[in-house]
Amino acid sequence: MAKVSRKGNELRELIHKNDNCVGCGICADLCPTTAIRLGPVLPIARGIIDMDLISINHDKCVLCGLCSNVCIFNALELTINGKKTSSIDNYPVWEIGTSINDDECILCGKCEKYCPRNSIFVKRQLPKLEDLVIGEIKTEVDKCINCQICVEMCPNEAISIQTGNDCKKNELTPTGIDIDKSKCVYCKICQKVCPEDALQIFCTTCMKNDTISPVEIEGMALLDNETCVNCGWCESICPTSAITTNKPFTGEVVITETEENFCKGSDCNACLDVCPCNAITLDENNKAVFNNTVCNLCGACSKVCPQRILTINRTSIALNNIKSIAWKNIINNLTQ
Repeated sequence: MAKVSRKGNELRELIHKNDNCVGCGICADLCPTTAIRLGPVLPIARGIIDMDLISINHDKCVLCGLCSNVCIFNALELTINGKKTSSIDNYPVWEIGTSINDDECILCGKCEKYCPRNSIFVKRQLPKLEDLVIGEIKTEVDKCINCQICVEMCPNEAISIQTGNDCKKNELTPTGIDIDKSKCVYCKICQKVCPEDALQIFCTTCMKNDTISPVEIEGMALLDNETCVNCGWCESICPTSAITTNKPFTGEVVITETEENFCKGSDCNACLDVCPCNAITLDENNKAVFNNTVCNLCGACSKVCPQRILTINRTSIALNNIKSIAWKNIINNLTQ
């Protein structure tokens, strides 16, 4: 974690959180004093080199905070006397973020599975199986020959055979047939496969259906705003439209190939390896394809493409409250 600090009339500290950084290079592109340098992003992303994705020249950095205010990954943070500039009125504010409507969320967990940054956690409390599936079980251990067929065939691993050592027979003798009612669904497979009729299963779920409580799943979906990159994967796959994502940019990634410079597909994979949004795949022709629906247009892919065929066309930026004309002119470069 890189850090630059200076104390004068006020204490200013700039912190780089490398775990959040993706090497998009926006901070380096816009730094007015060229104090920020982008490292070898691809080797770092692939784990070949262990170092920060950016470096900050302490002598050049004037701690203006432009880098931290344009960073869309919460990787740079400037504080003035311990207060984050993101909470100070005179500094720009991103109108971005992802929100989950708890009333609409059905806790299916798809958002958690698809999130490329593991920023969503679905906590749910499922009802107990024994409260929904009802029946009766009768076992006769005297008939059991410890063949273990019922144990092997049980689809829910609900059966176990207890044994004891019979000295007279010099063998393990069954002493109990245990069925875990929290797992048993009364399917009767064990009864059907038992060669000695040692188990009898009676399912009464249907007969007592009116007395079984309605199924209720409780819990919540938790979002880590610190690591979320606002890619929109969760919004795009949510079956109930319970998630809304406001992205930092609008636009698209454009691929311009020539005879000399063209996508090498799986022979390269550079853009796929650095994309924080999992927005890039290879098509049937082994060419990179961008899913603009889930791309946040950070530009990390264009920085590592060895063919230099990727262009990030941003048409708008969701950064407001830019009061400095100088800053506005610099930030406008992101959409040019």
